Amino acid sequence: MNISQATFERTSYRGRYQNRPVSREDLMMIMKAGLAAPSGCNKQTTSLIAVDDPALLAEIKALIDPPIFQTAPAAIFVLTQAVPAYRGKCFNVQDYAAAIENMLLAVLELGMESCWYEGHLTDDDHLGQKIAQRLGVPEGYELVCALPVGYPAEPVRRVAKKPFEERAWLNGFGKE
Repeated sequence: MNISQATFERTSYRGRYQNRPVSREDLMMIMKAGLAAPSGCNKQTTSLIAVDDPALLAEIKALIDPPIFQTAPAAIFVLTQAVPAYRGKCFNVQDYAAAIENMLLAVLELGMESCWYEGHLTDDDHLGQKIAQRLGVPEGYELVCALPVGYPAEPVRRVAKKPFEERAWLNGFGKE
């Protein structure tokens, strides 16, 4: 699969996963793809933790209410640091967003599926902090996202996107 195919076929998979492990080699490749993403002023504010240990993953899943990705055999947790860059502004959100998209494309290329879970972990219940604590994440890092990784057990449903012409233009908003 080339990058264009992966870009147009990628979708958020929220279904069940097969009871099939994800190889460490694949997890490392996915994380390498994430860390290859650009970062504002090269501050490299994104860090990653992959979890494939079934017992540890079960402990983490037990913290998540309402439950998400309960059948995933692996997950990658995305950490960020708020590091001032250009004119004191932080670009950590842009950094981890780029890293996540790279990882989602790598997951698809490897024949697996995933979903970007962020709001669920950064909500007022501080779920991301609870998971970070369980993973031994030091102070100064924030756990902002979880990507379940695995082979889909259900058909992948792709949602319809709005027509290109409604969202992209040349030489000005709404122009042809």
